[in-house]
Amino acid sequence: MVIRPLLLLGALVLPVVLACATDSCASAFTASAAAAITFCETYTTATVTATTSLPPFATACSNSSKKLSSACTCLLGTAASGTVATTTCTATAYAQITSAVASCTDIVLENISAPVSSTIDLTGLRAGSTVTFAGTTFKTFGTTEDSDFNPIEIGGTAITITGAPGHVIDGNGQAYWDGQGSNGGSSKSVISLLGDRQGTIKLIRIARPDHFIVLNKMVAGTIKDLSIQNWPVHCFDITKCNVMTLSGLTLNNSAGDAVNSISQGLPAAHNSDGFDISSTTNLVLADSTVINQDDCVAVTSGTNITVTGMTCSGGHGLSIGSVGGKSDNTVAGVTFSDSTISNSQNGCRIKTNSGTTGNITNIVYEDITLSNISIYGIDVQQDYLNGGPTGDPTNGVIIDGVTFTNVVGTALPNATDYYVLCGSGSCSGITFTDVNITGGGVGSSCNFPSTGCP
Repeated sequence: MVIRPLLLLGALVLPVVLACATDSCASAFTASAAAAITFCETYTTATVTATTSLPPFATACSNSSKKLSSACTCLLGTAASGTVATTTCTATAYAQITSAVASCTDIVLENISAPVSSTIDLTGLRAGSTVTFAGTTFKTFGTTEDSDFNPIEIGGTAITITGAPGHVIDGNGQAYWDGQGSNGGSSKSVISLLGDRQGTIKLIRIARPDHFIVLNKMVAGTIKDLSIQNWPVHCFDITKCNVMTLSGLTLNNSAGDAVNSISQGLPAAHNSDGFDISSTTNLVLADSTVINQDDCVAVTSGTNITVTGMTCSGGHGLSIGSVGGKSDNTVAGVTFSDSTISNSQNGCRIKTNSGTTGNITNIVYEDITLSNISIYGIDVQQDYLNGGPTGDPTNGVIIDGVTFTNVVGTALPNATDYYVLCGSGSCSGITFTDVNITGGGVGSSCNFPSTGCP
């Protein structure tokens, strides 16, 4: 591992110790993360740390310079409160990653193969760090019987994750795909029969991670220009994050379309969601491509989320849900725009779990082009179960304010152009403007609004 130090000097302000998760001052900074980071970058490097003319979120700190400095430390990490050594590291082996994360703020991970059951742990990154994947990074994660590990975990404040030209992150999905995804067997494992050298049959249990890349509690993060292929199940799990930008990502799971020896005639990859978003606020996902066998994007909870410029192929479309029966069941202020969905089961989809409660409000689908949709062009259903819809909608999840504008395209002859199945009194404010989906040979059905399908 190569380390090149560069010393950055900042004002040394002795902070008081705040409980970052519970203190009102620190919490106010986290709630206004984008503005607070800009403030902290200036405040913690100033020669004189003034306590006048402060931004609104800083009023919770009682005009105390020590509390302000400590809140910045909570937001930005220890780098905010003193002299920081900034270094560049290149790690070329898995064993070097821990040291690089601890020592450096500019990290290159090059041609790394992760051992069996080993997580690439980037949760301890210093505030403001950049990590660049280079080469044929993570060509294999090895097979494992441990279904609890996540191959890549990322956390921190003001972190940038990017890729060098020509890089690839490969999840070795072929070692796990069985046509069942996360539904397979007990503890997400599958039993396959393999002949040994003596020609007898033995049982091999293959577990698989539930998500490939986990972004957890990131603040003001940037994920950009990554090329990812062959993930086992659920590529990105984005949870409890705030102020995030993801752009220029290429997710290609097309190899999972093929049948293999244990998928029983089904495409080998299953539950291969591109982006799963939950309990996250202020996120933009833009200008990215997903080729997969499940949801292109699925928002199950969160607020103020924009998904734009997406190219989705082969999967289940742009989805809200499923909502209900989870720890967080509120989705508000989500916009899907300027995107194409092709060769997919669904186009625009909202699904709520049968017999559960929750709220879905202010959802926008606009300027969406569909082609070769095989099940539903537009789908809103309140009878969802993972094993299949019940046909009997329930009304515990409230859907209020959904607009479809300029959603156009084609469905296949065995598909349905429009399907809306709301529970009694649980849907309101669903509108269609300049919506035109054609080609579906199975009759459309909409029990809401009262005017019927578009």
